[in-house]
Amino acid sequence: MTTAQASNDDGGGVPAPARRPRRRRWLRRLALLPVWIVLFTVLQVGVLRFVDPPFSAFMAIRQFDAWAQGDRDFRVAHDWRDLERMAASLPVALVAAEDQAFATHGGFDLEAIEQARRRNEQGGRLRGGSTISQQLAKNLFLWQGSSAASRWVRKGVEAWYTVLLEWMWPKRRILEVYANVAEFGDGVYGAQAAARSFFGRDAAALTPSQSARLAAVLPSPKRYSAANPGPYVQRRARWIERNMRQIGGDGYLEMLD
Repeated sequence: MTTAQASNDDGGGVPAPARRPRRRRWLRRLALLPVWIVLFTVLQVGVLRFVDPPFSAFMAIRQFDAWAQGDRDFRVAHDWRDLERMAASLPVALVAAEDQAFATHGGFDLEAIEQARRRNEQGGRLRGGSTISQQLAKNLFLWQGSSAASRWVRKGVEAWYTVLLEWMWPKRRILEVYANVAEFGDGVYGAQAAARSFFGRDAAALTPSQSARLAAVLPSPKRYSAANPGPYVQRRARWIERNMRQIGGDGYLEMLD
């Protein structure tokens, strides 16, 4: 091999001029990765506006966790019900309990976030200021992380999905999907599974009191029980029932049309 030939070979058997276009192709692909991610998430949210999700990210994680712990008999309880096939009191209770500005905000309730921050600074039970749209984004699409870095990344992705949900879905659809993926007990997801598991009835037959108890266990369904409510759940359920009446009761859903 001549000296000139050796200079064009960087030791890997591939001439340097041939390697440079390959590097550029990889750099272009890397630069386009954020674009593909954005397009994928937009398509994902767009499809789920019309197609009922068979499961959520949180359901999948809970099922895999059970299997990883050796519990091969565990099965997530979930059975989809359209909004029209569940008692109106349940979605109304969810709004009354967690997001009374749901009909008017664009996905983020800054006033509620500030109020939650002040309450948490005073001590006592921690409460968040997340909207139903934010909670749906987290439950439907995201993972559960324990590290600080993972939580911050997840919050950013959650905000992006929240924007997409508010942009691409009507409010009724957001509330319908949330009522079907929210966790009301350990491994019990959605209105129908909760109604069957805790009250032995169909979601369409839930009473306002039962709906308020289901909403009262959020966001800690593994700590509190809707079937056997303790003092905290009972107090919170009564507060939720008052709020349900204040926001218009079953007629509230007509505001979302």
